[in-house]
Amino acid sequence: MEEFISNNKINFIDNLAFYANQVVEGFITGLHKSPYHGFSVEFAEHRLYNSGESTKHIDWKLFARTEKLFIKRYEEETNLRCQIVLDVSSSMYFPIQKKINLETPNKIGFSILAAASLMNLFRRQRDAVGLSIYADTISTHTKPLTSSSHHKMLLLELYSIVKSLNKKLNTGTSTVNSLHEISDRIHQRSLIVIFSDLINDSSDSEELFSALQHLKYNKHEVIIFHVIDRDRELNFNFDSRMHRFVDLESGEELRVNPSDIKNAYEKEMSNFETFLREKCGQFKIDFVPVDCHKGIEPVLMSYLQKRKKLY
Repeated sequence: MEEFISNNKINFIDNLAFYANQVVEGFITGLHKSPYHGFSVEFAEHRLYNSGESTKHIDWKLFARTEKLFIKRYEEETNLRCQIVLDVSSSMYFPIQKKINLETPNKIGFSILAAASLMNLFRRQRDAVGLSIYADTISTHTKPLTSSSHHKMLLLELYSIVKSLNKKLNTGTSTVNSLHEISDRIHQRSLIVIFSDLINDSSDSEELFSALQHLKYNKHEVIIFHVIDRDRELNFNFDSRMHRFVDLESGEELRVNPSDIKNAYEKEMSNFETFLREKCGQFKIDFVPVDCHKGIEPVLMSYLQKRKKLY
């Protein structure tokens, strides 16, 4: 089984960059009608063809109508600004792993790999990307930039998360306060991409959507990738025997046979996901449920579709 971790920062960055590039290359190659192509440039105008020039950009349809050779001229589109927001609270470390594994990543591992793959797409599109990392407080917030040095710095920030894989228990979540603060810090219209399980510190879920509405009020576009272990966290698939369940954020424990509470649990979780989906639809927020054990393609496709709508 291939493992993805190194004590050496350089090896980590190289491995993560290589993996992200492979994911993106495979994703783009697999698209039938790719929404990826044509984002970086758009048609601006025609000009007469000059003898000796490449015929690559001749508008042959226009030639059929006019019997004159014209070249299509293009101009670069306005770059997109994107802020990736990563929830690194303890609940995101379920199921607990000592090392990030490419085949079966946990929630935080999936989010790191997905974020790195998105960063690779941003570089290809010449889009500016920033990174915000939060748990009970915001630990990292960078402005969106496009430079190679900035890209490497973001990979180092992801490395800092990996280093703490075994040190993140009993860390709570302050999603509401963090999103309000992030919204106040971003002064230009941006695409906000959030990776979180949305296990919130507040018992009032309306407060979460008040924070999300703050982002929308500031004219940002928002995509939420709801990262969960679908088999266990949503479908509650555990053996029918006594288990000790531990809240990773509070440390509270509960001993129970999963079969005794499975139906009630599944109903509660289904209602919660339905609530999230409906509220996101109300505020025109893209809600994308993702399983941390599945591929990253839904993340990349959702981003490309959103970018296509914006530009």
